[in-house]
Amino acid sequence: MLVRLEQRPEASKSMIYVSPLIAVVLTVLTAMVMFALLGVYPVKAIETFFIEPVSSLDGLAELLVKATPLVLIGVGLSLGFQANVWNIGAEGQLVIGALAGGGLALAFFDQQSIFLVPAMLVCGVLGGMAWAAIPAWLKTRYNTNEILTSLMLTYVGLLVLSYLVHGPWKDPQGMNFPESRLFHDSALLPILIDETRLNVGALIALFVVVLGWILISRHIIGFQIKVIGMAPMAASFAGFKEKRLIWLTLLISGGCAGLAGVIELSGAIGQIVPSISPGYGFTAIIVAFLGRLHPVGVLFAGLLMALTYLGGDSAQITMNLPNAVTGVFQGMLLFFLLASDVLIKYRVRFGAPKINTEAAE
Repeated sequence: MLVRLEQRPEASKSMIYVSPLIAVVLTVLTAMVMFALLGVYPVKAIETFFIEPVSSLDGLAELLVKATPLVLIGVGLSLGFQANVWNIGAEGQLVIGALAGGGLALAFFDQQSIFLVPAMLVCGVLGGMAWAAIPAWLKTRYNTNEILTSLMLTYVGLLVLSYLVHGPWKDPQGMNFPESRLFHDSALLPILIDETRLNVGALIALFVVVLGWILISRHIIGFQIKVIGMAPMAASFAGFKEKRLIWLTLLISGGCAGLAGVIELSGAIGQIVPSISPGYGFTAIIVAFLGRLHPVGVLFAGLLMALTYLGGDSAQITMNLPNAVTGVFQGMLLFFLLASDVLIKYRVRFGAPKINTEAAE
């Protein structure tokens, strides 16, 4: 029997916002089946994955620490995605931003100044923007696909990180481990809750969410971004500068990724190590789409995806499950979200399409 997709006359506005919740529910149900096949009691596994990690103050603080870089990067990416500018290299921009801010901390590692942390944050933003400027220039100058260039630059950034921590920036007193000196206390972000890792980076992320909402909902630039994404020809007739918006969205997303990188170093890690991020730059792509490319939605999606990181660690420790369960959860969530999007735009039909005989005559 022939199965085909037939485009709906109009996509349901309510289903666009309900579908992420449906995707989450389907992910949980599928995960329970997966746990049962692994010989693990499903309800206990779900409790270990989603409830136990946030059942204490320390767990809630750690959730916000994990969500901070996801929200920052997700907000930046969502602006570009709305304009059909596909920055897939946020992971590399995070690394370069972290190196820019961390390098400043190492340059002043034995000095104390209240201006050091703000300067590190600025350097992180500029570093991420500089790395994102490469695909922006290639796109606007040679019409090079920004998906490929931004993605390939990620691996270049990781190699730069590896070279520095194994070479010039390696701690001379670190017993030959590939890591930098520990940052001075003046290079660390202030802690919000004692005896936790929660720092002011969470407040910065919340501030960026507010700025992103104002930009996309209340500013002419946000209007131009949405128009050029939905109707490029109309945007051209209206006089909107496509190349300028490509530069703007890539620089914003790169700056947000770089800011996330330096916050991760200065807040959660405290030194430059070979692995700064567990893949926040790639996971933030899921966060952006799960949040429906809206800054407020990205905030809640970032919290959910951060919970998958904590849940994976908890399941690995208490139930001896592989850490790859985290990636499986995130992959299933993206799969069901994309499937929901397809069914929002199309309906499933069985059999061959009917031929309009009157139109044929």
